[in-house]
Parts: sequence; structure tokens; C-alpha cells
Amino acid sequence: MAEHIRTDKTGHILTLTISREQKRNALNDAMYATLADALEAAETDPDIRVVLLLADGESFTAGNDIAEFATPGASPVNVFRFLQALARATKPLLAAVQGKAVGIGTTLLLHCDYVVLAEDAVLITPFVNLGLVPEAGSSLLLPARIGHARAYAMFALGEPVAAPQAFAWGLANKIVPNAELGPTIAAVAHRLAALPPDALRATKQLMRQAARITAQIDTENKLFLERLASAEAREAFSAFFERRAPDFSKKA
Repeated sequence: MAEHIRTDKTGHILTLTISREQKRNALNDAMYATLADALEAAETDPDIRVVLLLADGESFTAGNDIAEFATPGASPVNVFRFLQALARATKPLLAAVQGKAVGIGTTLLLHCDYVVLAEDAVLITPFVNLGLVPEAGSSLLLPARIGHARAYAMFALGEPVAAPQAFAWGLANKIVPNAELGPTIAAVAHRLAALPPDALRATKQLMRQAARITAQIDTENKLFLERLASAEAREAFSAFFERRAPDFSKKA
């Protein structure tokens, strides 16, 4: 298991906790590999009925580790494995979100069946700002959930969405005070774990077009790889590390 992903199986609930607080829980390749392994294994483990995603510290996740994106020749194979595992999951996925949920931190929520936000939660999808494109099937799922206009503003302008707005738009089931986040999501997980597991899985399969979602992810992944190698992405990454505003005025 990766150093920064903590796993716990209690009863019928598998809890995966992101724990890299010194990097605001930014996800690296090893962490993606562990998350993908855990989700894939959960699918074939009849004792696991619910998967719960949590994070330590003040932020849910700062998204992908930019240092790895900026490394020439870096392979996102484990990122893509994780995205496909999310899309193919047939058991209930739950998430509890505090602080900032950036990039994948927001798009993974579109695959969750129940999401609880802390009062300070903020959802941010700055893909275009980094010279990239949306991932995790979000180019299909987010407009379907909140409409094209709102989704476009989130993707193209990177406009943050605070917890009250996210709840109003249907991106979460409820908002609770930060101190109540853990107990609230745990209570929901236990309620779901006590329900008929086959009926839950069948219901989820009826509600999701998994084949269409995975096909969209494949399309996004191809474009994402192209964008990673683009001059725009290189400028965005350089600006990030140099702590300056990026300059996209010149066409490479």
C-alpha cells in the first residue's frame, strides 16, 4: 500500500483515507495505484459492501501532484486505472469532503453515490488553467448534473463552487459542520452496508451508463495525454513552480 493512502476494513465497509497533509493531499502515482488496487479488489470481495473515501487534514485533495505531471516521460497509467475503477464500481461509493477538492478531488465525486460536504468545502476544476482538459468522465457527467453553462464556467474559468452552491446544484447530498463530517458519513455507510447488497448493486447499475462513461474517459485520456505534452501545459506548469501568472499570449 502507498505511504499516503490508509486503508481500513471494518465490517462490510472499506475506508480509503488520503493522508498527505504536507502536500495538501495531492495525489501521486503510487497513491493512484493503491486507490485503483483497492477499488478493483473491492469489486471481487463479497464481504465489502460499501467503499468510503476520506481525507486527513484541512483539504480533501489538491488534485494531481503537479510535479509528476511536469516530469517528462511520466506515465499516467495508474491515474487512468483509478478513473476506470471509479467508473466501473458497482458497490456504493461514498465521500466526505472538507476544504478544497481540486481537479480529481471534484471529478471523482461525480462517481460517488452519496457525498457529504463540510461547511468549508470548495470544489475547483482548473483544467483549462493548466492547459489540460477535464477527466474522469466529467466532461459528460458534470454538464448532465448541473447543466452546460455552470459546468463550462467550472471547467473553462476554473470558478470555485462553495459547499452551499454545490449542494444547491445537486453535487452533494448534504452539508454539515466540519466536526460532524466523519460521524455523518459513517452513519450513512453503516445504513447502506445493512441493506441487501445485490439490490444495491442492481440499482446502481440501472442508474449509471457505465459503458458510455468508460468510453468518455478513454476519449478524455487521449486528449489529456496530448495536452500534457503541449506548450500551453508546459507554460502553465512553469508558471506554477515559478509562482507567476502564466502567459498564453504566444501560440507555439
